[in-house]
Amino acid sequence: MKVIFLCTGVTTHASVADLLGEYADRASRYVPFQVVELQLPSRRGAQPVSRQCEQEGELQLRFLLPSDYVVLLSERGTQFTSLGFANWLQRQLASLSSRRLIFVVGGAYGFSPAMIERANAQISLSSMTFPHQLVRPIFAEQFYRALTILKGLPYHHE
Repeated sequence: MKVIFLCTGVTTHASVADLLGEYADRASRYVPFQVVELQLPSRRGAQPVSRQCEQEGELQLRFLLPSDYVVLLSERGTQFTSLGFANWLQRQLASLSSRRLIFVVGGAYGFSPAMIERANAQISLSSMTFPHQLVRPIFAEQFYRALTILKGLPYHHE
């Protein structure tokens, strides 16, 4: 099992990148965990939002394998508590032992219809909306937290 956190675009804020890296490194102690950032084409701002989402979706889909289990981080997804997410993750890790588990954060305008159709699941980190760059360290921390819960480590406090 390999877990990949697929990010649309490059993290542009150094402090955000540092925090993402910190939690990615921590998570890697427990499962093979990799952050992949997809480079977006330049000069996209003049294009309609729908075309930008479509281009992002094309990049994301090219990265995926048919056997991948794909989870979109979307405000329309299922919300979990940290314990609930840990339990969900445990089931996925057990059932997908030879496949890649891919968590995808979209660009500023969300996901293309093709990516939504391709997804196996959607998870919401909150009812609130966050900048797509800020979601990266938030998710990485929650992923790490879930792993520590599963390992019975004292990181999470109830």
